[in-house]
Amino acid sequence: MENQLEKQRQVRLIQVAYCGVMAALVAIATALVQIPVPATKGYLNFGDIMIFVSALVFGPIVGGFAGSVGSSISDVATGYAYFAPYTFLIKGIEGTLAGLISNRKNVRRDVIAVVFAGTEMVTGYFLAEFFPLQIGLASLAEVPVNIVQIAVGGLIGIPLASVIRRRLPQSWKMKK
Repeated sequence: MENQLEKQRQVRLIQVAYCGVMAALVAIATALVQIPVPATKGYLNFGDIMIFVSALVFGPIVGGFAGSVGSSISDVATGYAYFAPYTFLIKGIEGTLAGLISNRKNVRRDVIAVVFAGTEMVTGYFLAEFFPLQIGLASLAEVPVNIVQIAVGGLIGIPLASVIRRRLPQSWKMKK
């Protein structure tokens, strides 16, 4: 019994470490390239690559944490703090959804995960910009930008996650 508890504790400790590392990588990837969208005062970024890698490799807890915390940190650090509360929720749901849908074994499931999680992200930002941020119809200007962001995130994130899953030592893998 004690051995089982120790093993669970080690798994949780590894998961906490993955959460921190992946959140930092999401923050860096989000801040590294930011292309402003003047109509919404938002920006195109490549943080979704690392959100998808986090979720597709390590699952919904790490994906959700990395998406919400990493993306929000980047918003605050780079002058987009007014988006941070919405980003925390939207990107957290995105990472969680991708991790829940992916079975971390099959690229087809990864593609489905990216499509569903990406749809949530595009819809979430449109609704946040349209209603609470009161940007109105200008919110439509960011929809194609966010679709491109998700497409790039999936096109790079899925193969990267696949490679990492194959190379990750068995003892470091999170169980589904």
